[in-house]
Amino acid sequence: MNPFVKCLTAIVLSGSFAQAHAAVEILDKVIAVVDDDVVMESELQERLALVKGNIAARGVEAPPEDVLVRETIDRLILESIQLQMGARYGIRIEEQQMAAAVGRMAAQNGLSPEQFINQIEASGGSYAELRDNIAREMIIQRVQAGNVNQRIEISPAEIDAFLGSSEGQELTQPAYRLLHARLDVPADGDMDAAKAHVDTLQRRIEQGEDFNTVVASSEEPYLFTGGDLGLRPESELPSLFAPIAPEMNEGESRGPIANGQAFHFIYLLEKRGGTQIIPQTKVRHILIKPSEILTPEQAQGLAGELRERINNGEDFGDLAREYSEDIGSAQEGGDLGWASPGQMVPVFENAMAQADINEITEPFESPYGWHILQVLERRQQDVTELVNRNRAEDFLHNRKYQEELDAWLRQIRDEAFVDIK
Repeated sequence: MNPFVKCLTAIVLSGSFAQAHAAVEILDKVIAVVDDDVVMESELQERLALVKGNIAARGVEAPPEDVLVRETIDRLILESIQLQMGARYGIRIEEQQMAAAVGRMAAQNGLSPEQFINQIEASGGSYAELRDNIAREMIIQRVQAGNVNQRIEISPAEIDAFLGSSEGQELTQPAYRLLHARLDVPADGDMDAAKAHVDTLQRRIEQGEDFNTVVASSEEPYLFTGGDLGLRPESELPSLFAPIAPEMNEGESRGPIANGQAFHFIYLLEKRGGTQIIPQTKVRHILIKPSEILTPEQAQGLAGELRERINNGEDFGDLAREYSEDIGSAQEGGDLGWASPGQMVPVFENAMAQADINEITEPFESPYGWHILQVLERRQQDVTELVNRNRAEDFLHNRKYQEELDAWLRQIRDEAFVDIK
């Protein structure tokens, strides 16, 4: 790639072409050469304007102009190095990934993607430019993650030591995120009438109506206060709710809870830590994939034929070893071991959940092909230790990540060819 491909010049001809006189107007200039790329003056000015705008919005004092310029050039150089690495790695942002990123940004602003895009255009912004910026950021994040994660190692001994520390115990203790709705009844109010009203609301919640919708529908004189209590450890829950929250499941509500001249509802939005018991299913399957020589209909037919053969007495494991195209499980007779919720694709989980023990399911299709499966056992498994160790490992990894990222950024900056003009 020509390092000066970003240079823009305009040639303004003076007089007739025969005179062969030309005036050259420089519209932009190179301020830094970075390996096979360049950083342009226009890029610097655009970024400086953005940085200054962010500083003003935060209401903090800006550093001296020369410091701000130097730091901004350094950031642009590092971005260029990482984007070039992303190009060499072949990193591409797919349209569905871009759409998901835009959707998240729209949701954060309480808008649909269409409303978000319209708002950007209406305010004079460019949706195409936003997409370019999102793509750049996503590529840089992937380059960083791919290079930095491999520099981080968390040993079992580190996890053990962390879990034994006060910091580790605080991280793994039970924590609850509750939505709270409180109805205060005046001293001269009718408690019986208020109780009847909140009982009606509770029945609506129990029948499946949305908690927030039900609470918000209550009108004078029964208006609720409260809101999201945030994620709190059990020791920091309000004393009225501390004995109740540990007995609740996510998505469950309790109420009305009477306390003096008030009635309370609580809804468990999230639960972390504590004893973690999950349902697990021991399952095996046979996968038949459509191919150039096997149409989807033929793949479905073969899966159905294998089901009949198993029901007629042939061994599931033997047929899995012969026919299944799931390389990971075929040699194990199709055995997938103990599957936890969320581990399989939804269509597979649905078939697994609906199957009786030892039943051979009808053929069903997933993104991978046609399956038949057999549920061998079900159990409730205590995964508390595993969950706590995973959380501790994630915590330690995240704590090390920034340190390793800074070291890696210094390394790639030192190794790059950079010529600041």
